[in-house]
Amino acid sequence: MKKFILLCILFVSFGLSAQEKEYDVIVDRNGTGDYRNIQEALDMVRAFDPKGQVTIFIKNGVYKEKLILHTHLNNVKLIGEDKYKTIINYDDHANIDKMGTFKTYSFLIQGNDIIIENLTIENSAAQLGQAVACHIEGDRIIFRDCRFLGNQDTIYTGRADCRQYFENCYIEGTTDFIFGPSTAWFEKCEIFCKKNSYITAASTPENLKYGYIFNNCDIKLADNVNAMYLGRPWRAYAMTLFMNCNLPKGIKPEGWHNWGKEENEKTARYMEYNNKGEGANTSNRVKWVKILTQKEASEYTIENAMKGCDGWNPLLIQ
Repeated sequence: MKKFILLCILFVSFGLSAQEKEYDVIVDRNGTGDYRNIQEALDMVRAFDPKGQVTIFIKNGVYKEKLILHTHLNNVKLIGEDKYKTIINYDDHANIDKMGTFKTYSFLIQGNDIIIENLTIENSAAQLGQAVACHIEGDRIIFRDCRFLGNQDTIYTGRADCRQYFENCYIEGTTDFIFGPSTAWFEKCEIFCKKNSYITAASTPENLKYGYIFNNCDIKLADNVNAMYLGRPWRAYAMTLFMNCNLPKGIKPEGWHNWGKEENEKTARYMEYNNKGEGANTSNRVKWVKILTQKEASEYTIENAMKGCDGWNPLLIQ
């Protein structure tokens, strides 16, 4: 019996040791890891580390930090212990000391080749102005099983010619809460609208074919929301596609808004394909939205949208 107990203890100890070896760095607010704060862990990552990917495991806790993952940090993987309990939180908004939208982030990602899993990224500011939870300027960024919490301007995809991939994520907000010029693919995400307003405000440059693509996503509305637009063009050539998505009652019949500028109707690239739900009826959509045919929709794949000039495919990356 004693031998059996000893073997069990050794097995558990070995198992924990092996698990910890999966990660290069462990962050824990309670002090049991290598660092108590995420920023400390990021600051210790070697610039352009020649050893390859650095994996940081973040234990459950609320990390009230205004994080920056700098441009010299590439090939970093952040993994939360539990996406509901591992929370990055800050509460800046645009009207604090006139800081403006782009300094309000809770997490600014500037490096390339970053993977983030099982984390909540939150801007908990009251509805007093724009308040970005996640501001992304890097290329080849992957989010899996993450939660993005905020109100106005929750996610800012902040650079053209950069690609981001969101899979099985939850994103909530009020106004223009997914916005910017990047190419971003949203796969099997839940989009929760908290206020009658606009989901997207893309600013896709004219020369980019792909902007925002929502595929197999579930759009949900708060109980008091009954007049939601799918998007409005922050810049003239905004590109946004909803396909194979669930669009509930409460999506406005016209679907899209021109931001008060009729000239945007000539340039904005708004598309829909094969959506379902009470809000998916396109018979009363604005005349300038394009309803894709099956053949046209077949061009919009993860491989095509994400490949760029380097053949990047987030589905092949762990």
